[in-house]
Amino acid sequence: MNHEETAEPRLRELTDEAFSQRYGCDRFTASVIVNRLRYAVEHMSTGFLREAFSPIIRDWYDFACTISGPADAGYPMSVVSNGLPVFTGTMADAVRNTVEEYGPENLAEGDVLICNDPYRAGTHVNDVCFIRPVFADGKPVSFVNLRAHQLDIGGVVPGGFSATKKDVYENGLVIPPMLLWSGGEPVRSTFSLIFDNSRFGELLLPDFMSINQQLKLGESLVRENIGRYGLDAYLGTLRYACDVSAEQMRAAIERIPDGDYVGHSLIDADGKDDTLEFPVQVTIRKRGRHLEADLSGTSEQGRTSINAGVLDAKTAIGVALTLLLDPTTPFTSGTWRGVDVVVPEGTLLSAVPPDGPTMLFWEASAALGSAVFDALNPVLGEQAVAGDYGSTNNHTAHGSFPDGTRWTRAGQLGGGSGPRGATSTGDGDSCSTLFTLNTMDPATEAIEHDAPVVVLRKERLIDSGGAGANRGGAASVKDTLYRTDAEHYSNPSRTKVPSGVGANGGKPGPNGAVWIFPPEEPGAGPAGLIGTEPEVYARTVPVAGVLDPRTKALDPDGVYHYRASEPVWRTKAGSVFRYLTNGGGGWGDPLRRDPQRVLRDVRDEYVSVDAAAREYGVVVLGDPQADPEGLQVDEEATKALRAKAAAE
Repeated sequence: MNHEETAEPRLRELTDEAFSQRYGCDRFTASVIVNRLRYAVEHMSTGFLREAFSPIIRDWYDFACTISGPADAGYPMSVVSNGLPVFTGTMADAVRNTVEEYGPENLAEGDVLICNDPYRAGTHVNDVCFIRPVFADGKPVSFVNLRAHQLDIGGVVPGGFSATKKDVYENGLVIPPMLLWSGGEPVRSTFSLIFDNSRFGELLLPDFMSINQQLKLGESLVRENIGRYGLDAYLGTLRYACDVSAEQMRAAIERIPDGDYVGHSLIDADGKDDTLEFPVQVTIRKRGRHLEADLSGTSEQGRTSINAGVLDAKTAIGVALTLLLDPTTPFTSGTWRGVDVVVPEGTLLSAVPPDGPTMLFWEASAALGSAVFDALNPVLGEQAVAGDYGSTNNHTAHGSFPDGTRWTRAGQLGGGSGPRGATSTGDGDSCSTLFTLNTMDPATEAIEHDAPVVVLRKERLIDSGGAGANRGGAASVKDTLYRTDAEHYSNPSRTKVPSGVGANGGKPGPNGAVWIFPPEEPGAGPAGLIGTEPEVYARTVPVAGVLDPRTKALDPDGVYHYRASEPVWRTKAGSVFRYLTNGGGGWGDPLRRDPQRVLRDVRDEYVSVDAAAREYGVVVLGDPQADPEGLQVDEEATKALRAKAAAE
């Protein structure tokens, strides 16, 4: 790293004349253009969400829009939508790599360029990047971009979501940089290539048409800004937006004490067997306004599709630093300007083809984010952030209706949403996404409409959030009844080591697990809701988690159950899958939590009466079931119990 500091004035310290010389417009105009461009990407997003046919877009918000600058400026990604950070973080490189390989000189007005290769563009093959150039004075001066998850892109697993695929050939169709529209006309050979390899062309086709319209909309809004304010002001504003991010992130980095900090996390196993674990290690070297994240020590790439690419690793580091250091920093390509990333080739976070397929990339990149938390939390004090639930517990299922019609559901039937960790400002949310994601929680009605399933339970579990002065979010438990025979790919990846790590003295959230409840009678579902007490698990088939070998209930000292011990889990009609997520980590000493807040937790069934005393030293009197509003804190007993706990 180059640690020499440049004595440049801060952006706010620039004189009006200096600002105009640098950016081709005044401050007010630059601010107006930036906000108009933010409106443009959100307008594109709203239109696409309204028109989407694919449930993973319509119900999950699994897409993102960005605007990038021209080739001669390095393709600065200056504006992003409120989409997935794992998408927006990789888009700057995706656009540059795709356009450079195709050749910017080969582009024409009305073209739409696509690419889905994870090693060129990040993420996985289902995520197709659509790029439309915006021309001025006969050359491309900007690019409007939309990346969207396609419900199926071929490969050996319907929908794609599986940790068992062992190379890029099983993973799905890889699309190099090529035109989908040329001069406004669809390229038939490209459409044929995609739809000849996809199981759900009837859903992809209308979404492709909508994407093209949203890109046209984005192009028209960019042209409008260029026409109103001039090309120099527009291009200067793109540079300004990235400079703002770079300056804010560097200032945030500067507040970390200089030093070297090491963090760890773990992916339990790959999809081949459970003989190997996949540790993630990051060494943060911080000097002045610069930071280096070195991933040396991370395990070699997995033997199946659990890997992430180097662009995903870069994104996870940027997201983690933004969340830890300054969440107000605009997320642009300038975010990484003060950050160096060192990644050895062929690791879990820098996989290479053909034997390093990337499908569950967000699991590995989220683990890297957790490792960044683990490294920096000890020196951040009150600014520390506790860990989240770590894994979406992704689930894909398919089968046949009684009339023989095939059905498939990818991504909606697993753990899905879960808890965040606590911060200095409050408790962790109990129904959110991984901090590297920004998806919606699919509506139960939509899930049940599109598949022969019944969502029996989707709620938080008592005593599952990490204790702290601010409590971690409670784990989510989700029961899904399958009304037909079905085949399942279950993908929980972080059940061995708590992902919801504590911060600033808080305790970690407990780990979760996955079970199958077979039907008690052939074809019949449960007579009622299945309880959550430990004794209900004795008759289950464990899928994943560390469990008591006899009762099959959660037990940190128990036996690890490997998620792919059955590469395809086959169930009979009436079976129930239960997903229990990990809990969010707590922040701060639990003995410092206001007893009245603990009382509210007991009333609201986040914390039991026993756990209130055990974890928080708070003695709660009354019956939360029979008389929740009559609960009281025994102040004298609480004072004595906390004094005893503090002494111990």
